[in-house]
Amino acid sequence: MELNLHGKIALITGANNPLGIGAATALRFAEEGAKVALVYKQITREYDTPKARHNGFDKYFKLVSEDAAAVERQLRVLAPDYLIIEKDLTDAAAAVDLFDAVNRRFGVVNILVNNAAVCDESGNDTTLTVTGQVIDDTLSVNVKAALLLAKELARRATNGGRVINLSTDAAQRFAGQITYGASKAALEALTRSMAIEVGKRGITVNAVAPGPTQTGYIDKELERRVLPDIPLGRLGTPADIADAILFLASDRASWITGQVIQVSGGHAI
Repeated sequence: MELNLHGKIALITGANNPLGIGAATALRFAEEGAKVALVYKQITREYDTPKARHNGFDKYFKLVSEDAAAVERQLRVLAPDYLIIEKDLTDAAAAVDLFDAVNRRFGVVNILVNNAAVCDESGNDTTLTVTGQVIDDTLSVNVKAALLLAKELARRATNGGRVINLSTDAAQRFAGQITYGASKAALEALTRSMAIEVGKRGITVNAVAPGPTQTGYIDKELERRVLPDIPLGRLGTPADIADAILFLASDRASWITGQVIQVSGGHAI
């Protein structure tokens, strides 16, 4: 199926994990001939080096603690020209600065993929343990930054555009990580509201809500526990999610807007 993404300019946040959704999405856009700009922030996490050789949180923490060099090595094979920017999305000027940088290099951004997210794994995101800092940190990236980035695309767009937000399939009920779940539910609400507001500009706004996807963090025990809840019987891959994102970014999805599409193998339906 022809996606007509050649020459389009895509800005993708949260893209330094080489096993992550952001990286997989960037590589798929590059394969389709799009000009790709990646944004990441190194997040320092403690991990056990021997354990990081195998899937699990130690491996995931190691991956997100690194820069985007591993992703860049893969991207360089596919794209003669790309842009990688390290940026803290909680910076008040981040959205404007990023769009200015991409505009100087490639031109007007056509596609925004809001993939960057903060999720507290310390146990401090439950009703009885949540802290104000966890709430502020989570919402500032997952909601505030995503909205400000979408604002910049809509403000600058000259010939339509695409915004694809990354939610989670359990957004409406995420016990154990209530702020994270609430932030994604808010992002889904924003997706619908933004779609109404910017439709007259030829911009579509949709969300992809992944189920359990192997980005390095799911060890064998967690996989054993979650598989019975996935009707299709396997974990998701970053490529599964990237393919849905590319479809929504393409001309084939030009009359789809305000939708939240679960890509979850049937998990949490």
